[in-house]
Amino acid sequence: HSLRHARSRNYVSESEVCKLESVPLDFGDYHPLKPITVTESKTKKMTRKGSTSSTSSSSSSSVMDPLSSVLDGTDPLSLFAAAADPVTAAPPTDGARRKRDKDESSAVGSDFEPWSSKRGEILARYTTTEKLSIVSGGCHRKATTTGSAVSEKVRTRLEELDDLEEGSQKELLNLTQQDYMNRIEELNQSLKDAWSSDQKVKALKIVIQCSKLLSDTTVIQFYPSKFVLITDILDTFGKLVYERILSMCMDNRVSLPDNFSPESVNDTAKETCLNWFFKIASIRELIPRFYVEAAILKCNKFLSKTGISECLPRLTSMIRGIGDPLVAVYARAYLCRVGMEVAPQLKESLNKNFFDFLLTFKQIHGDTVQNQLVVQCVEIPLYLTLYSPAIDWILQCIAYHAPDVLLTEMMERCKKLGNNALLLNSVMSAFRAEFIAARSMDFIGMIKECDESGFPKHLLFRSLGLNLALADPPENDRLQILNEAWKVITKLKNPQDYINCAEVWVEYTCRHFTKREVNTVLADVIKHMTPDRAFEDAYPQLQSIIQKVITYIYDFALLFSVEKFLPFLDMFQKESVRVEVCKCIMESFIKHQQESTKDPVILNALLHICKTMHDSVNALTLEDEKRMLAALINGFIKMVSFGRDFEQQLSFYVEARSMFCNLEPVLVQLIHSVNQLAMETRRVMKGNHSRKTAAFVRACVAFCFITIPSLSGIFTRLNLYLHSGQVALANQCLSQADAFFKAAVSLVPEVPKMISVDGKMRPSDAFLLEFLCNFFSTLLVVPDHPEQGVLFLVRGLLNVIQDYTWEDNSDDKVRIYTNVLHLLSAMTQEAFIYHVDKVDSNDTLYGGDSKFLAEINKLSETVVSQILDHLKTLGKEETLRRQSQLALYFFNTILAHGDLRNNRLNQLSVNLWNLAQKHGFADTKTMVKSLEYIKRRSKQPEMSHFTDLALRLPLQSRT
Repeated sequence: HSLRHARSRNYVSESEVCKLESVPLDFGDYHPLKPITVTESKTKKMTRKGSTSSTSSSSSSSVMDPLSSVLDGTDPLSLFAAAADPVTAAPPTDGARRKRDKDESSAVGSDFEPWSSKRGEILARYTTTEKLSIVSGGCHRKATTTGSAVSEKVRTRLEELDDLEEGSQKELLNLTQQDYMNRIEELNQSLKDAWSSDQKVKALKIVIQCSKLLSDTTVIQFYPSKFVLITDILDTFGKLVYERILSMCMDNRVSLPDNFSPESVNDTAKETCLNWFFKIASIRELIPRFYVEAAILKCNKFLSKTGISECLPRLTSMIRGIGDPLVAVYARAYLCRVGMEVAPQLKESLNKNFFDFLLTFKQIHGDTVQNQLVVQCVEIPLYLTLYSPAIDWILQCIAYHAPDVLLTEMMERCKKLGNNALLLNSVMSAFRAEFIAARSMDFIGMIKECDESGFPKHLLFRSLGLNLALADPPENDRLQILNEAWKVITKLKNPQDYINCAEVWVEYTCRHFTKREVNTVLADVIKHMTPDRAFEDAYPQLQSIIQKVITYIYDFALLFSVEKFLPFLDMFQKESVRVEVCKCIMESFIKHQQESTKDPVILNALLHICKTMHDSVNALTLEDEKRMLAALINGFIKMVSFGRDFEQQLSFYVEARSMFCNLEPVLVQLIHSVNQLAMETRRVMKGNHSRKTAAFVRACVAFCFITIPSLSGIFTRLNLYLHSGQVALANQCLSQADAFFKAAVSLVPEVPKMISVDGKMRPSDAFLLEFLCNFFSTLLVVPDHPEQGVLFLVRGLLNVIQDYTWEDNSDDKVRIYTNVLHLLSAMTQEAFIYHVDKVDSNDTLYGGDSKFLAEINKLSETVVSQILDHLKTLGKEETLRRQSQLALYFFNTILAHGDLRNNRLNQLSVNLWNLAQKHGFADTKTMVKSLEYIKRRSKQPEMSHFTDLALRLPLQSRT
C-alpha cells in the first residue's frame, strides 16, 4: 500500500469552520443594501462645527457608494448626456451662449414645429424632371438717374450694386433638378466665402440674384422646393449680417446681453446697420428688395425698439405688389417665418398677412393663372397642392397658442370664400388636432360642399384622418365619421390616392372600433390593391397599416381571428419587405404576450411567419441580421407551452428543429428547451421515473444527442455536450450520459488555436481551460462503466490534453493538470463532496477499495511528474517569472489537497517554495501571508506536522 498522496477531508466540519459567524439582527427597517443609498445633494458649502471640509458630501449616508467614489461623480454616460444637451452643458463659446439665451427667451416653445422639420418633406414632394435655368451673375443695368435729384451717396450705392465684373453674367440653361440644387448649394458656399474674404457687396449681389429666382415660375411644380433652397441662402445671409453687427457692439470683449436695448449699441454699429438697410432699399425690383429686407429684419433691434413692429406691416403691404398669387403666398410664408423667429409676440401682423391672402384668394382662379397653367400643361388640382406648404405654414404660425375664438373666426372666413378646399386642407393641417376633432362633423360637411374640380377631396379626408389619429372626436359621432369618410375613400379609383387615405384612416378604425370594422377595412384594402398588383407600389403604406393594426390589437388570439389579417400579409410579395413585416409582428408578440400559449391559431400563424423569416436567410445575409431573426424566433419558441402535455411539447420542438435548421442560435435554444423539458419531467416525478417517463426522458436526450453535431461553433458543441450529459445523468440515463461525455472528450482535440468571438479572432485557451475545469467537476460524480476499467473518462481526457499542442508561451497545460489533481484528491475521499440524486458515484461503487486508491495514486504521480517537467522547461532567463508563479501555484495546490505527512510530498513542497523565491520574482507579501496561513493551520487538530513544515520554509529578503 503506497503512501497516501491526498489528505482525507471531512467536508462537513471544514464547512462549519469556514462559515461566517452569524450576528443576530434587528429586522426593523433593515435591508442589506440600505446603507448604500446614494442621494445626490446640491453642492452647497456647509459649515459644520469642527468640520474642515468645505465641499458637501455627495451621499447622505455614512457608507460611501463604492462606484460613485471611484468615478468622483463624473460617470461617463452623464458626461455624454451633458455634452449632447446644450442647455445643461457649460457654454463653450459666446455664440453658443447667445443661441441658448435666445432659445430660452423666445416665446416659441418646443411644441411649435420648426421650419427645418418641414424642409425635407417639401424637397422630397415637389420635384420635377423638366429642365431648369439659373442666372449666374447679377443685375447688369446701368443706373440712369435724372439730374442731381439722386444724392451722391445714393448714386455710388447704386453703382456699387450695378457694377459687376465684366462678363460674369451667364444664364445656365437646361439644368436637371439635381444640377440646380448643386448650383444653389455652390451659391450658398460662395456667399459664405465672399463674406469671409470681406467682399460684402459681392455677398449682397449673390443674395439679390438668388431672390430674383423666386419671381420665376416657369417650372411651376418645382416652385416650393426652389423656395426652400433659396430661403436657405437668405437665412444664411441674415445670420451673417446680424452676427457681424453684433460683433461690432463688443465692448471690451464683452458682448451685448440678449435682450439689449438700442441705446447700448455704439454709433459704428448703428451706422453699419443703417448702411445695410439703405443698400437694400436701393434694390430696384420688388421681390429681391422684399426678401433681402425680410432676411435682415432682426437687425432692426440695433436701431430702435419699435423697428420690427413698424417694419412688419410695411413688408406685409409690400407683398400686395406681387402679382403672381403663388409667388405672393410664399413671400407671405417667408415673412411669417422670420416674424415667428424675431417677434413671435406680434401676432396682429401675421393675421393681417393671412387676411390679405384671403382677399387675393380669388386671383388663383383668374385668367392669368389659368393661361399660365395651360402653357405648362398643369392641372388645377396639382396646381392647388403647390400652395399647401405656404398656407400650412402661415396658418401654423397664426394657430400657435391661439385662442379657439380666433380659430373659429378663421374657419368662418374660409367658409365665406367659395371653393375653399385648399384653405380647408391647410386649416386641418395647421390647427390643433383637438380643435379639429371636436368639430369633425362640421369639417365633413364642409368637405362635402367642396367643388370636385379643385383640390382633390381625398386629400381633405386624409388631413382630417391625420387629426383624428391624434385626438378623439365626440363619442356619438365616431361611427358616422368613419362611414362618411370611407364612403369617399372606397370610391377612389387611383390605387395610390386610395392607399394614402386608407393608411391614415386605419388608425382611427383600430382606435375606436372592434375587430369587425378592422376586418372590413383590411378586406377593402385587399380588394383595391390586388388588381394589377397595385400593392407593389404601396409597400410603405401597407407596412404602416400592419404597424397600426398590431399597435392597437396586440392580443394575438384576437389579431389572428381577424379573418383578413393573414390574406393581407400575402400582399407583401417582395421578400425584403415581407421579412420586415414579419419582424414587426414578432417584435410585437414578444413585447406584449404575457403568458405562454398553446392556442393552435396563434402557433400556426406565427410558425408560418417565423418560417418566412428563416427562409430569407442565405449566404449573403449579414451576421447581425441572422442574430436578430434568431432572437425573434427564440422569443416565440420560449412562449410556447402545452402545460403538462410534455409529449406534445417535444413534438413541437421536433417540428421547430426541422423548420429552423439554418439558424444556429435557434437550434441551441431548442436543445436548452428540450433539456429543460427533461428536468421538468424529473421534477414532476420527484426523481422516480416510471417506465413511461423514463422512455420520454430518453427521447429528449436522444433529441439533443443528434442535434448537437449539426452546430458549427466548437465551444457551443462542447458546452452543450456537457450540459446535456449532466441532464442525462440527473435523469439516471447513465449510458446516454457516458455517450455525451465521450463525444465531448473526442471533440477537445479539434479545438482550434484561435476562435472568432463577436467577429474578432481570439486565442481559445482561456475558453478551453474554463470548459475543462467545468468538465472535471462533473466527472467526479460520473460512475465508472463496469466494462471500461477504472476512471476511463478521466484517463481519456488526460490523454487528449497530453496530445493537445499548446502555445509555447502558455502555461494552461499546468493549470489544467493542477485542476486534475484537485479532482483526483476529491476522488480518494470516503464520501464525495457532492452527488447526483439517485445515482451511485465511485465512492459508493468502490467503497474506498485499496486497488482503486492505488490507481488514483499512480495517476497522481504521472500528473505531478508532467507538471515538474514543465517547470524545468521554464528555467531560461526570459521565463523565470512564469516559473516562479507556477511553482507557487502548484505549492498552494499541494498545501490544500496533499497529505504532507508523506515525506516525498513534504520535500516537494519545500523545493517548490524555494524555487518560487530563487530568482527574486516572488511577491514578498504573498509569501509572508502564505507562511502565516501555514502557522495558523498548524494549530488545528491533526495538523501539527505543519509546525515542522513552517520551520523548513525560509523567507528570502529581496536585496
